[in-house]
Amino acid sequence: MPAACESVLEDIEDIVSAEDLKPHDRQFVRKNVFPKVRKRNSQKNVQTDDEPPSDSIIPGVQKIWIRTWGCSHNNSDGEYMAGQLAAYGYKITDNSAEADLWLLNSCTVKNPAEDHFRNSIKKAQEGKKKVVLAGCVPQAQPRQEYLKGLSIIGVQQIDRVVEVVEETIKGHSVRLLGQKKDNGKRLGGARLDLPKIRKNPLIEIISINTGCLNACTYCKTKHARGDLASYPIEELVDRAKQSFQEGVCEIWLTSEDTGAYGRDIGTDLPTLLWKLVEVIPEGAMLRLGMTNPPYILEHLEEMAKILNHPRVYAFLHIPVQSASDSVLMDMKREYCVADFKQVVDFLKEKVPGITIATDIICGFPGETDEDFQETMKLVELYRFPSLFINQFYPRPGTPAAKMPQVPAAVKKQRTKDLSQLFHSYNPYDHKVRKKYAMFVVKKN
Repeated sequence: MPAACESVLEDIEDIVSAEDLKPHDRQFVRKNVFPKVRKRNSQKNVQTDDEPPSDSIIPGVQKIWIRTWGCSHNNSDGEYMAGQLAAYGYKITDNSAEADLWLLNSCTVKNPAEDHFRNSIKKAQEGKKKVVLAGCVPQAQPRQEYLKGLSIIGVQQIDRVVEVVEETIKGHSVRLLGQKKDNGKRLGGARLDLPKIRKNPLIEIISINTGCLNACTYCKTKHARGDLASYPIEELVDRAKQSFQEGVCEIWLTSEDTGAYGRDIGTDLPTLLWKLVEVIPEGAMLRLGMTNPPYILEHLEEMAKILNHPRVYAFLHIPVQSASDSVLMDMKREYCVADFKQVVDFLKEKVPGITIATDIICGFPGETDEDFQETMKLVELYRFPSLFINQFYPRPGTPAAKMPQVPAAVKKQRTKDLSQLFHSYNPYDHKVRKKYAMFVVKKN
């Protein structure tokens, strides 16, 4: 096979240029071509390592291995890409060794996730696998050296994954990283009615919007997903209906910030949720995704009513990140600790048995021992049953990466101390000897 193009193509259409010969011109040129006699190789049954030319390859019959890192939004994107490729004829395999092409769907939130992504690229190249890269890492920093010469599909271009895979199998390097717009307005992303292969056939993950309104100083995802762009309510309701018809019994709503939904299109999260509740059949459930404190404050009354609905889980993920107002200010989180407590206290009072999940970042630049102790006190006060503890990693290109850093040993110790506190209490002791309905969402 010819070597991959050294110059990266910006789009599929770039493969054919205006300078290429037209069919008529090719016929004319043939008259001036004189055939040369090639000597036969005297050795019989000599095998060559050369692959067949790209025009003899039949796309749509190869095996593809897909690996996804990161959030539920990224997992949903991976399921959409798998569905489109399978519908075209490709075989999606769980065996990376037998695959002809690896589709690597990356996460840029933390350094370790990107390290795994980079190592997988190296492993694919060592195994002579074709590679297509997706997700937030190449979208945010497509010019990184280790991505050079490889095909990339952007987070808003996943509906064109078949084209990118096809050209990559032929030996071309293709990059689709543009943003989708309608009359100058940025769209939320790929269509919601695309075919899908769900990792769990009983759970549908629906992205209600992409991007967010914040500009957190530590966040790299904003560089990839951009500003808030919400899907229309009717499209989301139609996707939910379609999912239930396909046998799904649980829907997860996801995005970079579900609480900000609709602010760009003149609506809000409660309005969407009430519309979705109307189409949830008996025996099915709805689960809400992560929402930042600022955007839930003004909807507390309605959110409490929705979370009390029998077909909505009494669960909400509200990241606090730190219990120090000075640290939150450096993070540009746009709320204070009192705002977070107001949300949690209200929901715990109005929604009996609610589960509140939260996130903590340990060792953010400038975090003092006193700041960290405030965070420890907050966790001790609420005893969160679900706590995501993250050691701070400076992400390249973010403001936080340029701030004075907390020593690595201190960050590690704070992460350990908070983890020990989390494991020291039993958040479900009050549920012992009580009966609860069980909802099965996984098949053997």
